[in-house]
Amino acid sequence: MVKRRATRNYVNNPDLLAALIEYKRLSREAEDAGDDRPRVPDYIGTCIYQIATRLATKPNFSGYSYKEDMISDGIENCLLYIMNFNEEKSQNPFAYFTQIIWYAFLRRIAKEKKQMYIRFKSSQHMIATGGTYTGDGQDIHLNTAADYMNDFVRDFEDKLAKDKAKKKETEALKKAEADEADGDDT
Repeated sequence: MVKRRATRNYVNNPDLLAALIEYKRLSREAEDAGDDRPRVPDYIGTCIYQIATRLATKPNFSGYSYKEDMISDGIENCLLYIMNFNEEKSQNPFAYFTQIIWYAFLRRIAKEKKQMYIRFKSSQHMIATGGTYTGDGQDIHLNTAADYMNDFVRDFEDKLAKDKAKKKETEALKKAEADEADGDDT
């Protein structure tokens, strides 16, 4: 028989929940007294940092060069929405923070892809016009057609067009439903 390796949880959910409940209590008391919200305890901060860094190692996020920015965004969002955690609804702050971090990662990736699109589109324009870039006394001639740039720009623009068409379709559907509801009232 193969002996199973004991699982090692890097964040203890019950301890995190207790620390979070205590922090929210202290925050409410400070707010009621008219004081600033207290600093987030080191334990909660460490747990949020561990969740973010561990999530960044998942295959979904492993190949990005801006991982530190993703982690920072995730931590920032967790601290921004820490008071929104409702312990009466959920006893799982680990899942709450993981979800916040996950969506922060996705937003960062989308932001970086948009910046890459802008850079590639600008490069394409310079190549098309036979332009050169002059910087620090050196001329850089852009005359090579990079397939990866062209593919990225085309895919990004296709995605934008699909998103725009989907949004237009959703708005038309909502308008039709609203018109139908107005027709029922008469």
